[in-house]
Amino acid sequence: MKKLLVAIAALAFAAPAAAQSVNVASAFSQGRTHFAVTAGNGYAFDENYFVLGLGVSYYVIDGLNVGLNYEWWTGSDPEMTKITPSVQYVFHQMQRIKPYVGGFYRRTSIDGLPDLDSVGARAGAYFQAGRNMFLGVGGVYESYLDCSTAVYRKCDSTYVEVGVTFAF
Repeated sequence: MKKLLVAIAALAFAAPAAAQSVNVASAFSQGRTHFAVTAGNGYAFDENYFVLGLGVSYYVIDGLNVGLNYEWWTGSDPEMTKITPSVQYVFHQMQRIKPYVGGFYRRTSIDGLPDLDSVGARAGAYFQAGRNMFLGVGGVYESYLDCSTAVYRKCDSTYVEVGVTFAF
């Protein structure tokens, strides 16, 4: 976790100065919609996976969004899909860096195994990468409900997340 905080701090100083020239706070205003695209790798069941995902979030009030994400884990066995409703608050009042905190519920469907539910929390920061594009970097803690270590090796996990979101 200490390395994550150091990485976030380092990125904060490298954030583009252009963030001040655009009204960044409006990107997190009530009524705005953000779209997210996920592509990367994941690790589960001692296997490496290719992960594809899509997400959308809507700002119900300034800084507070509700969202829904879908992920498809493929390239290894068993394949998985994940549906994640979430809530997140972005501290939009900040000048250059927009810290965020949030929580989520996740339903994971795993081929050949019972579905798995989890809850979690996340924290991190957004950095402006373009007029309507933001890079998010943060950490996540996830705890699996009704988890059996006889079937699953771990019933909680902590991981880094990096993502790009487009605001409209």
